[in-house]
Amino acid sequence: MTRYVAIIRAMNVGGKNLVKMDRLREMFEECGYSDVRTYIQSGNVVFTAKHAPARCVAAIERALTIEMGKPVAAQIRSAAQIAKIVAANPYARRKGLNPALLAVSFLSEPLGAAQIKALRGVKSGDDTFVARGNELYIYCPDGYGRSKLAIAIDRVLTKTTTSRNWNTVTKLCEMSMLPN
Repeated sequence: MTRYVAIIRAMNVGGKNLVKMDRLREMFEECGYSDVRTYIQSGNVVFTAKHAPARCVAAIERALTIEMGKPVAAQIRSAAQIAKIVAANPYARRKGLNPALLAVSFLSEPLGAAQIKALRGVKSGDDTFVARGNELYIYCPDGYGRSKLAIAIDRVLTKTTTSRNWNTVTKLCEMSMLPN
């Protein structure tokens, strides 16, 4: 059995894809997962499963698509992977950095050199990013919601991605490490 974190794209954002957290937990349990816990109303689920990540993603996306009547993408990471993401934060030692302005984009696969180059070409003021594996750490000193870089991610990347602010990432890490 493995403890996972599911990060569901565009869940309960801007009045779209509205699913109550009780129903979301039920859906995960109907998929055969246990110890299901949600965090805030934006599609963050910690759960335990005996299946491999790809099989879990397929089941979760299928259940969400049936529930919502349209395709919904999800990313999952094991508890160990989330802990490594937190530990690998390239901005952790930067003095004066406000963690509320840091986000992580979870990617379906690593970025290629051309995609990194395209993101570097985005005129985005003081925004910076670091690509590490299947994650993109993004620091937006003027706020993620106003960031041209954050907006460009979906346009520039051809990979499925969903982002979470740093506080959410660390909370999901903490939740995934709690006893079942």
